[in-house]
Amino acid sequence: MCDENYEIDTELIFDSYLKKEKGAVNKPIFQSTAFEYDSAEELEKVFNNKKQGYVYSRINNPTNNAFEKKINKLEKGIGAVNCASGMSAISTAILSLVESGDEIIAGNSLFGGTYKFLKNDLARWGIKVKFVEATDIEAYESSLSDESKLIFLETMGNPRLDVPDIKAISKIADEYRVPLMVDNTLMTPYLFRPREFGADIVIHSTSKYINGSANSLGGIIVDLGTFDWDFEKYSVLKKFEKYGHFCFLARMRQEIFRHLGATSSPFNTFLNQMGLGTLGVRMDRHCENTMKLAKFLKQHQKVNKINYPGLKNHQFHKIADNQFNGKFGGLLTFELKNKEQCFQVINNLNLVKNLANIGDIRSLIIHPASTIYSDINKEKQKDLGVNPGLLRVSVGIENVNDIIKDFDKVFNNL
Repeated sequence: MCDENYEIDTELIFDSYLKKEKGAVNKPIFQSTAFEYDSAEELEKVFNNKKQGYVYSRINNPTNNAFEKKINKLEKGIGAVNCASGMSAISTAILSLVESGDEIIAGNSLFGGTYKFLKNDLARWGIKVKFVEATDIEAYESSLSDESKLIFLETMGNPRLDVPDIKAISKIADEYRVPLMVDNTLMTPYLFRPREFGADIVIHSTSKYINGSANSLGGIIVDLGTFDWDFEKYSVLKKFEKYGHFCFLARMRQEIFRHLGATSSPFNTFLNQMGLGTLGVRMDRHCENTMKLAKFLKQHQKVNKINYPGLKNHQFHKIADNQFNGKFGGLLTFELKNKEQCFQVINNLNLVKNLANIGDIRSLIIHPASTIYSDINKEKQKDLGVNPGLLRVSVGIENVNDIIKDFDKVFNNL
């Protein structure tokens, strides 16, 4: 039986390579540190990239490789690198492209961990990051210079929930011959394929919606194969020129990824891969529930402001509708009067859990200003869409009426 061009709902489940695994319907976990070879000559060839094979799980592993192939196929790329977490994927991808003296243009609407890495850590290594308003197309163009090596953004801001016009930004990236790297964690390959809108590299924190059950960390980088590398400009890739279109993947795999030790545990990868099978039905339910909760919050007198791109009066509804094909993800934020009210809501919810994660089957809530962004000054918090009255909700797949009742009961006691 040959591979078919299936719809994504089927593609999430179908695995042709499992035929090779003695009839197993799930990819086995190769929980092994290293791999044996029959001869020294054979191991030498594998070590020196003259023969395909597995040497040491920090470099590659059959379980991880299967997951890489799966995500790569979903994103229609040319190759992927599976990492230990979303942050390790971001750091590995970026450090594979830039060096001291280089510059990155980044949308300012970023997850707190990503913002701190770009703002603080890269600066210590002599890499400059210019933050621009994430949805301001002209700001990207006016910020680009000869030292610019990358444009980085998220497909939807977290927690601002603003939506950059990926296609318009990709045209600027093409004009200035810099790759566009997109963190697609919030939307997943099921809701959005960045390649179709001009992105060159895709990042996912697979810990979130791809996994779905909050039981393992993971991150992945996909090279979409759409960028024409200039080895004079991207001198860090010069050594890998012989790999042609795969030079970026080669540098990641052979240097940054293996040297930083960013590899994922095969067991964590197995759990993340298991999540893929239900990604489609879960994302449909996340989107449906979030829209219903957003409409409830919008009309409630205790809520000062509701932020969800699925609402028709949202500033970015039109562009989100176009990019995400009428589905708007499972994250929303809303504002109350102050921090005290926020804490009162969190402390009295029964169904909705208070923890620092998103993308779980369970509904989750957090007060960003006192947690994820607590070490960022108030001015920068505001730029990132955070204020003392803000609550972020990752809406789960429970019965939405129960989610709404949980909030309604707490609001009535405010």
